Amino acid sequence: MQKEAIHHRPTDNFAYAYDGETLHLRLQTKKDDVDRVELLHGDPYEWQDGAWQFQTMPMQKTGSDERFDYWFAEVRPPYRRLRYGFVLRAGGEQLVYTEKGFYHEAPSDDIAYYFCFPFLHRVDLFQAPGWVKDTVWYQIFPERFANGNPAISPEGARPWGSEDPTPTSFFGGDLQGIIDHLDYLADLGITGLYLTPIFRAPSNHKYDTADYFEIDPHFGDKETLKTLVKRCHEKGIRVMLDAVFNHCGYEFAPFQDVLKNGAASRYKDWFHIREFPLQTEPRPNYDTFAFVPHMPKLNTAHPEVKRYLLDVATYWIREFDIDGWRLDVANEIDHQFWREFRQAVKALKPDVYILGEIWHDAMPWLRGDQFDAVMNYPFTDGALRFFAKEEISARQFADIMVRLLHSYPKQVNEAAFNLLGSHDTPRLLTVCGGDVRKAKLLFLFQLTFTGSPCIYYGDEIGMTGGNDPECRKCMVWDPEKQNKELYEHVKQLIALRKQYRALRRGDVAFLAADDEANHLVYKKTDGNETVMIIINRSNEAAEIPMPIDARGKWLVNLLTGERFAAEAETLCVSLPPYGFVLYAVESW
Repeated sequence: MQKEAIHHRPTDNFAYAYDGETLHLRLQTKKDDVDRVELLHGDPYEWQDGAWQFQTMPMQKTGSDERFDYWFAEVRPPYRRLRYGFVLRAGGEQLVYTEKGFYHEAPSDDIAYYFCFPFLHRVDLFQAPGWVKDTVWYQIFPERFANGNPAISPEGARPWGSEDPTPTSFFGGDLQGIIDHLDYLADLGITGLYLTPIFRAPSNHKYDTADYFEIDPHFGDKETLKTLVKRCHEKGIRVMLDAVFNHCGYEFAPFQDVLKNGAASRYKDWFHIREFPLQTEPRPNYDTFAFVPHMPKLNTAHPEVKRYLLDVATYWIREFDIDGWRLDVANEIDHQFWREFRQAVKALKPDVYILGEIWHDAMPWLRGDQFDAVMNYPFTDGALRFFAKEEISARQFADIMVRLLHSYPKQVNEAAFNLLGSHDTPRLLTVCGGDVRKAKLLFLFQLTFTGSPCIYYGDEIGMTGGNDPECRKCMVWDPEKQNKELYEHVKQLIALRKQYRALRRGDVAFLAADDEANHLVYKKTDGNETVMIIINRSNEAAEIPMPIDARGKWLVNLLTGERFAAEAETLCVSLPPYGFVLYAVESW
C-alpha cells in the first residue's frame, strides 16, 4: 500500500458531527490500492487489564476520482467522545493507520496513538436550515424580470425587451412585476426566490449601494416589498435578498463625507484609505472592489461599520420577514465579521439561510460558525464543461463531482447552492451552443443532484445571452417566443424532485462513466428509496447497460410512468442522442 496517499485529519470534511449523536469519518487512499478498510474505534476511557478496549466496523467506499478512493463510516459513540484509527488491507498486507503513523498491529497500551474526537457538542454542529434541502430557487435580476408599475420607471427607460441591454440601460423592472408573475413561479414549482440587490443605488444592478435602509424607488417602496414577501409565503416560496457588505457605492453618505472632508471626516476609518486626498486615477488610493473607484471597500472590522451593517442585516429580517441573505464578495470580508453576522441574524430568525458568494474551496466558511452554504461554482464549472462544452469525458466529470462531494461534510453538500448560470455568467443555452438537448441534460443533472438548485430567470424558457450585460436581458413573456418544451422539462423534473425524497436528499453514487461513449449512470439513495439516472451525452444513439442487478425489483420510468419487472441480471437501456431516463427501483 502506498502510505503517502493515505490521509485523514480529525476535522472538517474528514471528521465531523453530522447530528447531536452521530460522527462521520472519512479516509483517503490511493485509487485501487486498498481492498478493505475498517474503522477501529472506542471510548478513550474504556480499559480492561491495562489494555484499551476498541472495536472495528467496515468502512464503505463512497467514491473514487482519478487519484484517490474515499472511505466512509458512521458511528454513534455512546458517550459522544471517540478515539479511532483505521485498519487497511490489501492482498495479504495489513496496516493500522493512526495519528502517530503506521503499525502492523493495533496498539492498545496507550490511546495517544489514535486520532481524537474529544467531544460532540451540539453547539459546534454545522446546522443549515432544513427547508433549504427541499428548496428549488429562482434567481431574479429585478430590473429585467417584469415592469409592473411603469409610473416609477427610471427616466429614459427603454420599452420592455425592445433592444439588447447595455451596462447602463434601464427597462423598468420592479417588485410589482415580480408580484404579478408569482403564479408563473408557483406553476413551475419554485419554492425559493433570490433577488439581486434591491436597495437604493444609481446603477441598474444595484451592487453599488447608496442607502442600505431604503428600497430603490425605481423598484418600489417598502410596502411593495412587504406585499411581495407575504404573497410569496402564501405560495410556499421563501425570499432571499442580496447584501453587499464588502463595499458600498460612491453615493453612500459616509463615503461622500470622506470625499468632502478628507482626513477630518468622522467616517475616514470606515474605509481602507492609504492617503489623502482621495484619488481615482490611475488607480484609486483606497481599497475597492477590484479596482472600481465607485465601489469603495468597507472596513468591516471597525466597530461602527460592523454595528451599522449588522443593523442592516437584522432590520430586513425583523421588518419584512425575509428568509435569507446572499452575501456578495463574501470571501474578501474578515471571518470575525461573519461570525458576528451569523449570531445576529440567527438570534432573530434561527432558520434564516446564509449564502456566501465564494467561487473556490470554501471550507473555512463552512464550519458551522459562519455560512450555511456557498454558491457552488465548482459544480457549475464541472457540469458546463461536460454537458455543454463537451470538454471533458464522463469519467473526468464523475471524478470532479466525487472530489467535490468529498471536499465537504455531508450536511454542507445537502445545503449547497447549485447553479448553472447567474447574472455574472453567460446564459445556459448560449453555453450549450443553442442545443436544447444539452440544456435538458444540465437541468436533469442539477435537479437530481444533492443540494439546493437555483434556476436563473429565463433559462427555463431558453433565453440566450453572453457575459454581462447580455445575460441580463428582459424576461421574455410572449408565449410564442418561449421554449415550452424546455419549460415543461424543467417543470417535470422539479415535480419529480418534490415527489422523491432521494432526488432531494439522497446520497449520490456514480455507477458507470464510459469514457469512449460518454455514458453516465448514477443513483440517488435515501433509505429504501432509490432512483437511477442514465444519461447518453453523445450525438449517437446508444445501448447502455445498467450496472446493477435489479432482479426481483420493479423499475418505474419516472418520465413516462411505465412500470416493468426486472428479470434479467443485466439490463440495457436504449437512448437516443443526448437522451436520458430515470428509474425508481421498487421492491416487488
